[in-house]
Amino acid sequence: MREGWHGWDDYAPFYDWENAQTVQRRDVGFWQRLATRTGGPVLELGCGTGRVSLPLARTAEVVVGVDRSGEMLARARRRLRRSRYGSRVQLVRGDIRALPFKDPAPFRLALAPYGILQSLLRDRDLEATLRSVAAVLESGGTFGIDLVPELPDWREYRRRVSLRGRRGRRGPRLTLIESVRQDRARRITTFDQEFVEHGGAARSRRRFSIAFRTLSMRQMRNRLERSGFEIEAVLGDYRGRPWDARADAWILLARRR
Repeated sequence: MREGWHGWDDYAPFYDWENAQTVQRRDVGFWQRLATRTGGPVLELGCGTGRVSLPLARTAEVVVGVDRSGEMLARARRRLRRSRYGSRVQLVRGDIRALPFKDPAPFRLALAPYGILQSLLRDRDLEATLRSVAAVLESGGTFGIDLVPELPDWREYRRRVSLRGRRGRRGPRLTLIESVRQDRARRITTFDQEFVEHGGAARSRRRFSIAFRTLSMRQMRNRLERSGFEIEAVLGDYRGRPWDARADAWILLARRR
C-alpha cells in the first residue's frame, strides 16, 4: 500500500512556489500567536521547507522541526542560513509516527500545520503519531492541528492546468498540470501532479503523486481523546472564530492530560 510520505521528495522543488499562490502565509500568524501564548520549546510535525518553523522562531526561542523528506529539509536548511533567526531552529529528519526524542516530554507546544496529519493514510499511522506526540509533550502541553476540510469534496478530473507562473521574478516559467482521484471508501484524495519547467528553449517535466486522508471532526476528536488529550478549542479559521462544518479551516487545540 502507498505510504503518505511518498512523493514529497519530488514535490520539494515546487512546494514553496505552489504554496505562495495558494495557502500563502495566512496561517503563520495564528501559529505565532499560539507559540507566544503557550511558550516553548515548540515542535513542528512535517516542517518541510521551513514555511512555518522559521517565522515561529521570531516568537519562540527554540523550534524543532521534524520531517521525513531529506529534499524538503535541505531547502529548509538553506532558508535558515539566510535568516537572523535560523539559530533558533533545529531540523531533524525523522518519522512523526515515532518521534526521535529521548528526553521525556521536552516540548510545551506541538504543531501539525496545514493538513500534515492527513498525509497519514491508515488509522494505525495516525494513532501511532498521536501517541508519539503525547509522549513528547509535557503534562498540560498544547497540540495544535490544522486540517484541510475540502479535500473529499474535490471532483475527479484529469490533466487540468491548475497553476502557471514564474519561479521568482526572473526565474523559469512553471506550469502545474494536475489530476485528482478519489477513493471515497477509504476517504483518500490523490493528486497526480506534473510540473513543467520552461527555461528558454529547454523544458523539463517532473511527475509524482501525493495523497491525503480526511476524517470527520468527530473522528479526529475521538482519536485525540483516546490518545491522552483533552479538546480545548475547535476553531473555524485563523482568526479564532468558532468552528462549523462549512468552515474554511478545521483547527483543533488539545491539551495533554
